[in-house]
Amino acid sequence: MRVLLVEPPLTKHDVGSGIIALAEPLGLECAASTLAGHDVRLLDMRLDRRLDRALESFRPHVVGTGGCTVGVKGIRRLLAEVKRFDPAIRTVVGGHHATVQPQDFLDPQIDAAVVGEGETTFPELLAAWDAGRGLDDVAGLALRGPDGGLRRTPERPLADLDSLPRPARHLVQHYRPHYFRGPWRPIASVYTSRGCPHRCAFCGMWKVHRGQYRTRSVEKIVAELRELPETRIDLTDDNTFDNVAWAARLAQAIRDAGIRKEYKVYARADTVAANPDLVRSWRQAGLRLALVGFESFREDDLQAWNKRNSLETNARAVEVLQANEVEIASYFVIHPEYLPADFAALKRHIDARRLTQPVFTMLTPFPGTDLYEQVRDRITHRDFELCDFFHVVLPTRMPERDFYREFVGLYRHAYAIRRMRRFARKSFFSGLSWAQIRMRQRFFSQLRALPRTDFP
Repeated sequence: MRVLLVEPPLTKHDVGSGIIALAEPLGLECAASTLAGHDVRLLDMRLDRRLDRALESFRPHVVGTGGCTVGVKGIRRLLAEVKRFDPAIRTVVGGHHATVQPQDFLDPQIDAAVVGEGETTFPELLAAWDAGRGLDDVAGLALRGPDGGLRRTPERPLADLDSLPRPARHLVQHYRPHYFRGPWRPIASVYTSRGCPHRCAFCGMWKVHRGQYRTRSVEKIVAELRELPETRIDLTDDNTFDNVAWAARLAQAIRDAGIRKEYKVYARADTVAANPDLVRSWRQAGLRLALVGFESFREDDLQAWNKRNSLETNARAVEVLQANEVEIASYFVIHPEYLPADFAALKRHIDARRLTQPVFTMLTPFPGTDLYEQVRDRITHRDFELCDFFHVVLPTRMPERDFYREFVGLYRHAYAIRRMRRFARKSFFSGLSWAQIRMRQRFFSQLRALPRTDFP
């Protein structure tokens, strides 16, 4: 069968994507890797919007796509366009939102939703269609029943990661020069693990992976890294260092193999704080950037969000990373109840810790999270395209427009030239090209436009 996989275009409200970073479509590459015997192509519509041309030239039998909550409307529009081109084309959606809330894809233009990991489900689905069989025996699907309601097939077990082939990166070879993060261009995405054992209220990834944390074998990861031509690697795991002993073996194996690359990881503050030797070993292996969810400067927020962490631990993690010259992308969640005094306190907080890459995101109740269940009746803006971390969808204590001004002010303070000169001499953003500086200016322009009047 001819299978076209499509990475959807960015949404109309999107802030930052394609400006600060643009990662390769690793999920689709992983799905494609198991489709041996099929003719597969991949269209990245963030870089090439010509879906009609791809459909006309390739004439696919199946079109597959996927994404998170913010992309639900775009996915529906995309697959509706596919069906208008040829109603006989089978359409499939997967990814995070299809897993946690598949009922949002019960549209006539969508023939099946893959729930959970797709590497085994997708080829079995294609085989059933190719043979003209029904789909009831294909585990891991959500389907539209005769009455228009949701019908599920049996749950599929989580995959043994070492049994899966490597991502089909050759399908995006012509796009690869355009994938980047900040000044890192080109960059490759690699997963070394899946899942997270923690239970943060605002995160749904632990539910997608059923509370389990799985790692790949060190040997397979090292072999993959050795063959990648890119020297900058984005480790896309939810929590790269959770298994400390395994993470230490991986760092040592990278060094023993003589692989000279630079890495970005996601890491929890408590793991970093408790394991300075692990950070030191990874720094020697090439770690340059750690994304750490500090989340708040207030202890009560951490408790309310079930972060199972403390401000003291966060401060220790900053010390460990800075002592090893690992740049920190420090993530903070902005509570809708913040007042001007809270925004001012957060500015003082990042200054006191000399944080040079703070990232401020709105507290967003994503479907599938504990937070969503707690506040679903209070959501004020229900357009999924606003679930992009930069739009507030819950009631604010101060007038919403004033709240946005304070939010934008956080970024203007954090990335002011005077502050960057003071704190960021060795930062990840030092040595930016003029093109990258212009891209950052575009990002700040988008932020200044955030107080919108076109909310639904």
